[in-house]
Amino acid sequence: MFDLTGRIALVTGAGQGVGAGIALALAGGGAAVAVNDLHQARAVTTVGSIAAAGGRAAAVPFDVSDHDAVTAGFEEAARLLGPVDILVNNAGIPAAGFPQIPFKDTEPAFWRRFVDLNLYGMFNCTHVAVGSMCERGWGRIITISSEAARMGLDINVAIYGASKAGAIGLTRHLAVEVAPAGVTVNAISLGTMENVGGRWGDRIAAGIPRRRLGTGADAGAAVTFLASDEADWVTGQVLPVNGGSRA
Repeated sequence: MFDLTGRIALVTGAGQGVGAGIALALAGGGAAVAVNDLHQARAVTTVGSIAAAGGRAAAVPFDVSDHDAVTAGFEEAARLLGPVDILVNNAGIPAAGFPQIPFKDTEPAFWRRFVDLNLYGMFNCTHVAVGSMCERGWGRIITISSEAARMGLDINVAIYGASKAGAIGLTRHLAVEVAPAGVTVNAISLGTMENVGGRWGDRIAAGIPRRRLGTGADAGAAVTFLASDEADWVTGQVLPVNGGSRA
């Protein structure tokens, strides 16, 4: 089951963390993976990990918030591996960092960090990918969202949550538009991941029914399912992957 042999995947923000876990999982399922990251060295590192495990991958660094750069990046992925069948919109943490600031204390420039990456970045990659998928009669678009998009959290992440919620909105509408063409569009709503470390991470984990934080492998397993032929009747959905936490 969940055999992705012959498929070409592109994962944004896959040079580290959750994105790297997703790229490794897709490669483990048989897909060739175009590894995107803003920084080439990070993308190359993930490509090396995939190659070491016997998979096929190529580094395609570009800025997802730049539509022209995205277009060129997809063209490079097609040249190196083939046309993209599976797009995973994973990039989500701005290069300038992720300070947690109450909305009342933020400025428009701060808002744009998250909107440009989580909303326009998803728009750009999806826009470039979806036409070719429809023409070929098969495609998977999977966006990594967050529980911050499904519920209000008292941790000062309003702009991040709003940008992730906007991406879910496009997911639901686009799924209806392209379903007749054989393309599915879904999102995964991730709970707190293991990149939150130390005592803060331990405290969050204690409140999760599974009593641990999420990993890149957890996200990768869910993405591999949604990318598979077995998930052909799953579209327009938001799948919580959160260790049992409830809204």
